Amino acid sequence: MTYQRMAVTVPRLVSVHAIVVELDTEGVSFLVTPPDPGDELPLQARTTSSFLEEFGVQVAINANFFRPFRASRFSYYPHAGDRVGVRGLAASRGKVYSGADPDYLSLLISGTNRASLGSTGGKIWNAISGRELIVRDGRVQRRFSWRSRAHQPHPRTVVALDRERGRLFLVVADGRQAGTSEGLTLPEIGRLVVELGAADVLHLDGGGPTTLVIEGSAGRAEVLNSPIHQGEPGSERPVANHIGVYAPAINGATSGSSVTIGP
Repeated sequence: MTYQRMAVTVPRLVSVHAIVVELDTEGVSFLVTPPDPGDELPLQARTTSSFLEEFGVQVAINANFFRPFRASRFSYYPHAGDRVGVRGLAASRGKVYSGADPDYLSLLISGTNRASLGSTGGKIWNAISGRELIVRDGRVQRRFSWRSRAHQPHPRTVVALDRERGRLFLVVADGRQAGTSEGLTLPEIGRLVVELGAADVLHLDGGGPTTLVIEGSAGRAEVLNSPIHQGEPGSERPVANHIGVYAPAINGATSGSSVTIGP
């Protein structure tokens, strides 16, 4: 795996973090948050850091949009441990706990690390879902179902594949932090991930859930980005599910790269 931190400077200041996983690397495997069987809401909300530490993965990001969710200035749901479900297809090592939804597209990863976006044919092993493809076959899409939010800068979480389906990209962009990181629109993060080498980019749950963590010393989670929950920079939001990577090592890091996102 390779980690890169980028400082976007145009059209606004944004901190972006990307991990690229070589899918044919020996020892690499994946885990989506496992369900609690027999419950209408099959998951307990937990932060991405808690997921990494509980299941011993080396890298993790937040995944599906989820329900129920509510937030005001003074309260929110879910808290850690509250029951939640997800929107769109979700599966953890063969256990499907949320069915396919025509309004959501999926990242599917087989037990042998064959990855695809959007197709649900054959046996489902690991699966997460996002709202829509931002980029299809290297081209940024012009229309989005979330018209208003698509063209506003927000924190973003995306996953992507290269054209050969040999590399998986896990990318987050921080936002809602004036003077530090102000977020990206969907077309902007799409163009950025294409510059990294991706051909297809899927939009996962952004905003407050956006979090990328790696395993630090003694198995403890190290948060790479600056998530923002309830308006507090650095605070993680408990979410429904995640995708984690078991991997031998993160091979290198490039920090401080200056990136310009075109119009």
